[in-house]
Order: sequence, then C-alpha cells, then structure tokens
Amino acid sequence: MTAGNGSGGRALQEGNHPGDQHARELVILVHGLWTPTAVFALHGRWLERRGYRTLRFAYRSVRASLSQNVSKLVTCVHEADAERIHFVGHSLGGLIVLDLLAHSADPRLGRAVLLGTPCRGSYCARRLSGVRGLPTILGRSTMEWLSRDPDTATPGPSTVEVGVLAGTRSIGLGRIVPDLPVPNDGLVALEETRLPWAADCIDLPLAHSEMLASKRCAAQIARFLETGRFLHGAED
Repeated sequence: MTAGNGSGGRALQEGNHPGDQHARELVILVHGLWTPTAVFALHGRWLERRGYRTLRFAYRSVRASLSQNVSKLVTCVHEADAERIHFVGHSLGGLIVLDLLAHSADPRLGRAVLLGTPCRGSYCARRLSGVRGLPTILGRSTMEWLSRDPDTATPGPSTVEVGVLAGTRSIGLGRIVPDLPVPNDGLVALEETRLPWAADCIDLPLAHSEMLASKRCAAQIARFLETGRFLHGAED
C-alpha cells in the first residue's frame, strides 16, 4: 500500500522485522501545523526498527478545516491493511487524532500518543488569532478548533488508551507572546496539554519541536504503544 502525500514524506513503510510481534501493527504519524510529513522521518524509522509499520499521514493544516482533515484520516484508517492501528500526533496532529477517536468505532484501533498537543486550548493561538492577518496564517483547522466552545472542544473519554507527552523546555515562537503560562514547551503550556481521561502522561525537558528528533521521546512512545504506560522515574 502506498500513498502520495505532496510533502515529500513516505507513506506506508514495511518494518524490517516481518516476524516481529508488531508486524501486523500500523502506526499512523500525524504532523502538526505548518509542517510536512518529513518531520516524522526519525520517529518512523525508530518505530520500524521495533517491527511496526508506519504511515506518515499528510493533510492540509492551513487550507483545510479540522473536520475535513479528520474525515481524511478516517478514510485512511478505513483503507489501512493492518490488524491493529496506533497513532502518534504532534501538536495540531494530536487534536485531529482525538477527533477521530471520538467519531470512529473501528475495532482495530490500538493506542495513541499525543506530543505537545494543546488538548485544553492554546493561549498562543488565541493571542495570535487576534492580530490582523494572522488568522489566515494560523489556518482553517486551527481557527475551527478555536471557534469551538472551550468547555466541549476536547472530545470526551475514548475506549482507546491515550498517552500525553508534554515538554517543559521553553524555546520557541511562544517566547514572543506575552504572559504565556509556565512551564511550557516554547509554544504550548504544560497545563494546556492535560487530558483528564488520559491513560498516562509524562513531562520531558524538551521544546515543542525537539520532540520530533528526541530518542528519549521515541523510547516513551514505543513504551506506551506496547504497554499503555510511559516509563517513569527510575525506569526512565
């Protein structure tokens, strides 16, 4: 199975260990705002080494609405040839994953890991959306999400186990936004990542974009996909 994505990223990647216990498991990697599928190249490679197959899902984070992108992901899941399907979503990609989990009853759904996803709103996005001209740059997906009732914007509990990984290294665009709550990952405040019904959560000393190139982050993703829990304390 292959699929063009318009961002230079690979589509479905066969793992290097066909006899591995994860050989029939697919991990769909969902990028965030303004980024191509290539940002998940490293995590895709690391997951493949563990025997998973991966798919870097491509969508239009600026030109398409959140609902349109969720529908596209639903179709992607429906067409996937796998016995179990997991998700890893970074930032806005995590919101798309959450919306899918709220609207899909596919019995093959496994676990999901959210990386720096503003589950409870985004101070940065709201401040920037009030600046003339910036709503267009933030894109239709972000603006649709911001338009939702903040009390109901985040989908409720899912039958799928969701793990939340957040960063506490404050380096990024958020430094130019006054009064961004601390701690934060340079863009998303730690309190904004909290998902009340998450199966587990963990904070790492990483900036928002550093999560995409961190082996420590990769180890936590793999651990959660395999067990439904992150590595904590001495384990980490």
